Parts: sequence; structure tokens; C-alpha cells
Amino acid sequence: MPAGKQGTATEKIWTKEEQAAIQESARERKKQAKLTPEEERAAGEQEVQAKIAEMPEPDKAMAARIHALVLDAAPTLVPRTYYGMPAYAKDGKTMCFFQPKSKFKVRYATFGFQPDALIDDGELFPVAFAVMELTAAAEKRIVELVTRAVS
Repeated sequence: MPAGKQGTATEKIWTKEEQAAIQESARERKKQAKLTPEEERAAGEQEVQAKIAEMPEPDKAMAARIHALVLDAAPTLVPRTYYGMPAYAKDGKTMCFFQPKSKFKVRYATFGFQPDALIDDGELFPVAFAVMELTAAAEKRIVELVTRAVS
């Protein structure tokens, strides 16, 4: 920011990447509100594939594999974007999402769950998982979590 210029409150609170994600979320919600369920699924799949295609490696390969794992584990989930990231919804509510590490320039990708996902495990349980590499064990865990989330 030039000397002597004060930024807006938004510029002081949110990074540029976060501001872009919030704006993208607003656009996503407006678009989804106008679609039939069939149109929403088709449009969501197209949007998720476009977002995956935009990602740099290794995020792109990881996102594509997670997309396949999620839809194989829970075919009733509807692909959609959530703050510009691949996500999956049930009854209009986002259940889980993939946040590539490139999104916010961090050292690991994240696979996370929203409150409607039924992954409860006692009094204290994780709702987001750092994904450094998609090993067979990591893939198995994602499938287990997604299956439980929609049960």
C-alpha cells in the first residue's frame, strides 16, 4: 500500500486469496439457487473439473484422485464448488471439501468436513485433515470418513 494510504477494514482482515474465495462463494450460491437438482449435479461436476484443471501439480493429481474417491464412496453426493474449491453436498449442504495447498499458499492440502457431516467420534474429533500425500492408507481413510459422513 502506498505511504500515507490507509487500507479498508477488509484489506486488513482478509488476505487477497481469502477475499477472492469469499467473492467466489457468493457467486456459487447465486448460481446454485437457480438450478434443478439435475442441472446442479451437471454444473457442479463441470465446475469441479474446471477448478481441478486450474490447479498446479501436485494439487491437480491429488484433487482428481480425491474427487474419484469421494464419488465412488458416496455417489449420492453432488459435486460443487465451495469457496472456489472442489466440494461435495448432500441435500444442498456441503459435506466435505478439498482445499489445495496452492489456494492459500500453505505447505499441505486439506480434506475437510462441514458440521452436517456425521463424522462424530466422541467428545473431540478432527474435522479437517492435512494431506501431504495420497497413500493407500490415506485413500482408505478418506473413503471411510466420506462413507460415515453421509450415513
